Amino acid sequence: AEYMGLSAFAIVYFRFPFKNLVFWMIFVTLMLPVEVRIGPTYEVVSNLGLLNSMSGLTIPLIASATATFLFRQFFMTVPDELVEAARVDGAGPMRFFKDVLLPLSKTSMAALFVIQFIYGWNQYLWPLLVTTDESMYPIVTGIKRLIFGEVYIEWNVVMATAILAMLPPAVVVMLMQKWFVKGLVDTEK
Repeated sequence: AEYMGLSAFAIVYFRFPFKNLVFWMIFVTLMLPVEVRIGPTYEVVSNLGLLNSMSGLTIPLIASATATFLFRQFFMTVPDELVEAARVDGAGPMRFFKDVLLPLSKTSMAALFVIQFIYGWNQYLWPLLVTTDESMYPIVTGIKRLIFGEVYIEWNVVMATAILAMLPPAVVVMLMQKWFVKGLVDTEK
């Protein structure tokens, strides 16, 4: 979770030219359709040699504008007195981030986990582009293949698979619901 909050940490706590522009450039990517972002992302994954690998499927999810936005909003609510107290105690920027901000960000991390898990679980287009190994395809692709390309569709198998596909996200939401809601709406520290 550390890596997901670093961009927000830099935007909130460091002074550099055009930092608001940098944030808005990151934020605008949330408004771009997946189809616009998928070409450049594919090129980066390909250049890194991550095609046909689990890393190639998951690493693009880590670079998340949603995470930057969520953490930025949270970090902006942290009192300046806390920053000053950490400085007085001799904490450098990374120690402040690791020892103060991250423990305070647990509910934001939980909310982000739920969002990213469901987003990743429901991926369809990205796995089709990045891998040709059917063992790495997500269950959504498997359901589609059960329906299309068959002369006789076994709807009982399709429906059972769809129910099984819904179980992991449902379990994650049920187990994390309290933290998810708190991470999205809570501003108490």
